[in-house]
Amino acid sequence: MSRKDNSNSMWGGRFAEGPSALMREINASISFDKRLWRQDIQASKAHVAMLAAQRIVSGEDAAAIADGLDRIAAEYEAGGLSEDPALEDIHMHVEHRLAELVGPAAGRLHTARSRNDQVATDFRLWVRDAIDEVLDGLSGLRRALVRRAGDHVETVMPGFTHLQVAQPVTLGHHLMAYYEMARRDMSRFADARARMNECPLGAAALAGTGFPIDRRATAQTLGFDRPTANSLDSVSDRDFALDYLMAATQCALHLSRLAEEFILWASQPFGFVTLPDAYSTGSSIMPQKRNPDAAELVRGHSGRIAGAMVALVMTMKGLPLAYSKDMQDDKPPVFEAHDLLALSIAAMTGMVESVTFNADRMRIAAEAGHSTATDLADWLVQVAGIPFREAHHITGRAVRLAEERNVRLWELPLDALVSIDPRIDASIFDVLSVDASVQSRTSHGGTAPSAVRERIAEAQKALEMDR
Repeated sequence: MSRKDNSNSMWGGRFAEGPSALMREINASISFDKRLWRQDIQASKAHVAMLAAQRIVSGEDAAAIADGLDRIAAEYEAGGLSEDPALEDIHMHVEHRLAELVGPAAGRLHTARSRNDQVATDFRLWVRDAIDEVLDGLSGLRRALVRRAGDHVETVMPGFTHLQVAQPVTLGHHLMAYYEMARRDMSRFADARARMNECPLGAAALAGTGFPIDRRATAQTLGFDRPTANSLDSVSDRDFALDYLMAATQCALHLSRLAEEFILWASQPFGFVTLPDAYSTGSSIMPQKRNPDAAELVRGHSGRIAGAMVALVMTMKGLPLAYSKDMQDDKPPVFEAHDLLALSIAAMTGMVESVTFNADRMRIAAEAGHSTATDLADWLVQVAGIPFREAHHITGRAVRLAEERNVRLWELPLDALVSIDPRIDASIFDVLSVDASVQSRTSHGGTAPSAVRERIAEAQKALEMDR
């Protein structure tokens, strides 16, 4: 049978001639949708089992089809798929091979379904599996962040605003900020999974079918909560793919921010961390270099993931109901984004687990820039009873004096501080060290070691529930 005949047999008798070579090339999607072969076979087995249960096909034909599908799955698992562009997509490849294995009975598999609801179902199954993979990866990242935060509950480092030293914080608190981002990322993926867990199979081309099918049975077999409620929406909806890409984009942005922290911290001016050899590369000309390439690639991947999201948004933005061939381009951006996201999560998890933190350099940086100035202002409010705006002005004068004398704020002698405002006394020095500063930030969600330990304990309980 020629390739032209293969294609015509799938399209039916409407076309007297086969497609041109150019049409075959632009129409074929097997180069990328072959990734759906497991989901295609899974959905086909559920469909034929339902057809048999509803007595739409005979038990004998259903058994032959199911056996053939299992044989195809074993072939693909063992040796991959031999692509034939004339067969267009993964659905035609499976159906063609099934016909070779079981004969005319294979033709009964496509009863009461269309490639439109078939691909919508397969793609949902794939995206659902992808979400489960991402959730597992993010759980690992969260565990790594909590472990390292627990090691550094009292390690003092500078907190920044505008990339200027602002106030002292603890490294444990800083790492737990990324735990919170990953927790929100997981909630977005979980929400997307719950929203998309409806089965389009049985919607057929766009209007449903007159066969007495049981859509609830196929939905249950495939692990969906229910069948989709509108046949037009069933085959034209790609919200589930957009939800995935939007959650992936947000997650990638968070990973990029963490990667950027490690890139900055690994530079010599910072010196806060040493990245392990496993996540670094050297230079072809400068033997002293240790480049944070893995972190830089995670940062770069975020742009490609965001681009994939925009690509699908632009594809879907003007499509009328129901199915249009444009929607064949829905899968490449999702596949690319998922591959990049999974790699980025694994890379950042590995870096968090194995990076070496330089606590001494962090402390030195935290002590720079008069980072406890706010503590002086707070003392003036709490102890001296001065309104905050006046206290802010007094503190600014103290900072200017420290800069003029080229000393740190707590190194100013008491008489110099008293000359600025006579209400200052020696107890001010109890709050001006970086350790005293972080210890005092006990408000809920604050950087005090006691508050960080409390949040870590809550996170550990949540992670146990994830398991």
